[in-house]
Amino acid sequence: MRRLQDPCPNPDDPGARPVAAPGNLPAELTRFVGREGELAELDGLLEESRLVTVAGVAGVGKTRCVIRVAALREKRYCDGVLLAELSTVRDADLLEHALIDALGLADHTSRPPRAVLVEHLRERRTLLVIDGFEHLVDACAGLVTELLRRAPGLQVLAAGRCPLRVDGERTYPLAPMSDGDAVELFTERARGVRPGWAPAAAERAAVLELCHRLDGIPLALELAAGRLRALSVEQVLLRLDDRFRLLTGGRRGAPPRHQTLRTAIGWSHELCTPEQRLLWARLSVFAGQFDLEAAEYICGGADLPADSVLDVLDELIAQSVVEREDGPAGARYRLLDTVSEYGAQWLAAAGDAQRLRRRHRDWFLGLATWCELDWFSPRQAEVAARIDSELPNLRRAMECSMESPDEVHLAQHLAGTLWFYWTGCGRLSEGRHWLDHVLEEPTPHDAARLKVLWVLGYVAVLQGDAVGAISALQECREEAERCEDATALAYAVHRTGCLAIVTDDMERAEELLREALGRYREVGELNSNVLMAQVELAMAVAFLGDLDAAAVICEDHGERWALAYALYVLAYAALRRGRPARARQMLGECLTIGRTFNDLLGTVLSLELLALVTAVEGDAGEAAVLQGAAEGIWPSVGLQLFGSAFYGRPRVECEERVRRELGSAAYEEGLRAGRRLDPATAVDRALAGGGPGAPGDAPCAGGVPAPGGPGGTRRPAASRMTGRGGPERW
Repeated sequence: MRRLQDPCPNPDDPGARPVAAPGNLPAELTRFVGREGELAELDGLLEESRLVTVAGVAGVGKTRCVIRVAALREKRYCDGVLLAELSTVRDADLLEHALIDALGLADHTSRPPRAVLVEHLRERRTLLVIDGFEHLVDACAGLVTELLRRAPGLQVLAAGRCPLRVDGERTYPLAPMSDGDAVELFTERARGVRPGWAPAAAERAAVLELCHRLDGIPLALELAAGRLRALSVEQVLLRLDDRFRLLTGGRRGAPPRHQTLRTAIGWSHELCTPEQRLLWARLSVFAGQFDLEAAEYICGGADLPADSVLDVLDELIAQSVVEREDGPAGARYRLLDTVSEYGAQWLAAAGDAQRLRRRHRDWFLGLATWCELDWFSPRQAEVAARIDSELPNLRRAMECSMESPDEVHLAQHLAGTLWFYWTGCGRLSEGRHWLDHVLEEPTPHDAARLKVLWVLGYVAVLQGDAVGAISALQECREEAERCEDATALAYAVHRTGCLAIVTDDMERAEELLREALGRYREVGELNSNVLMAQVELAMAVAFLGDLDAAAVICEDHGERWALAYALYVLAYAALRRGRPARARQMLGECLTIGRTFNDLLGTVLSLELLALVTAVEGDAGEAAVLQGAAEGIWPSVGLQLFGSAFYGRPRVECEERVRRELGSAAYEEGLRAGRRLDPATAVDRALAGGGPGAPGDAPCAGGVPAPGGPGGTRRPAASRMTGRGGPERW
């Protein structure tokens, strides 16, 4: 590398002479807001690489960021920081001339302009900022590569909607603003049209929602803030359904592509090939994230074969039209709402929207069916993560089916198929909404409707709504008998037995659950519901005092979601036998499994029982905190302890113990401390208990007597899951 003749002094050296370097960076006319983390990361990249490209969607703030970071580093370059704005250059042959103008060079010779640039930069230490190059990306990539090779003191900071894709380039994808920065930017720009404006308490939620719906895109936020001259925040929100008509009227003097949101997004659209535009339009059918397989099935077809979707999708990612996101469900993609809405308008104009929506619906019907089958397997956690990621698309699929009376049964099928998600992953409230909604329209498809009815009954039971449960389950049973649907009848009997448990009719519960298990065997049904029927039968038997029988029933299980409830029953039995340490161990596993699936019901039941375990072990203060934490979770689940005296017995016993030991004032203070804990913190705290020094398994005077008298000596058979026999459990 050529040695620079006049190296710059260290800008951090207090004895260094100030450097007066040329530059043409524009002065900021409005306050730069936020982005501290992004600026620091860019500064670090410029320490490591001679070429850094900031890429991002239209209006995300690339220009402001690169100019800001360049200004902050200005003293590091003896020969200046120079900005070349290329958005107005249409002819690639004029690219070198545009850079010559930016550098302020005057050359009247016949030398090629590229040679002039190389000669000027060869022995200078300069930062060249290139903005808006995406429509000249090939020519710009070649020019930048040659300049960097022949001018060792040159650094380039580029901003565009795609990377240059040359050797040595470090690409920095600029994301939309965080919630805090977006709200601050909106407020700051709103004061430009309404001096002194600040959102009142009643407006803060609306401002945050506005920032969310505009994806945190600075250009959109600034244009929306400009509308406060005539509208309130709530009025702006109401008009966002036509955001491209609303968000116009940018500042005079701003680049033309920043005058309106439509123009900004449209500029990206113009740069796309026909295949990219077609995929962009078709991808707008998704809500939220999507994966490659879904994109290939739904978007592949005429003019865009499925096997070419990956290549075109990759190009859209490079163009900052599509964002890649990695999470528990693997690599996924999404369009910002603003970008998606632009694509949806093109899809509607092409007359293809309805066909794509049905393909989308069909794909997610198939996905839900597959996930229901796979729930009964070791892949439960993977299934839960997948449905979490796909929930916006599943909602859209149900909405699509509800729009036509002939397709309502498909919405019913989908809502019923997702029973495992509504009940097992902490979504009871949303599940109840959809189950009620899809039943509003009558359909001739009995199987789909019957499934919705028993799932609705199940959800109502878990919410503590006995009236709603009885209504749904009775209708399901009567219709199943009429249609001779033995499977739906088995589920109706099962969930009626579950209702009997939470309404404290244990003899009836045992009878119904044994009947349901017999019906399941007759129809060959085996899944998580069948296992839960066994667990619920064990719970009823345990409440009736037969702890040995309960243990034997619980050992016959397999997958992890039902396992958590089986362990709850075993923990209850262990505690009744005076073995609190064993109960704590099993409840800890319950809490861990519940956290995996976000199963708030399993979590809160485990915390309730663990509070009593903690009191028995001698820590009354912590027991009160755990009870308070459980109290704080119940409103998100349903009726506290189902209103059941049997499920509520551990709570009553715990309260009596703690009040006796601490006094009422200290007990109430412990409850208040627990209520302040969020569920995740409460679980972490509960799992941290029971460490060294905890009481062992030996029965002691403080043990809780079994309600049915002393237990026998029979031990359960080895667990299918652990392979361990009863002595290790007990």
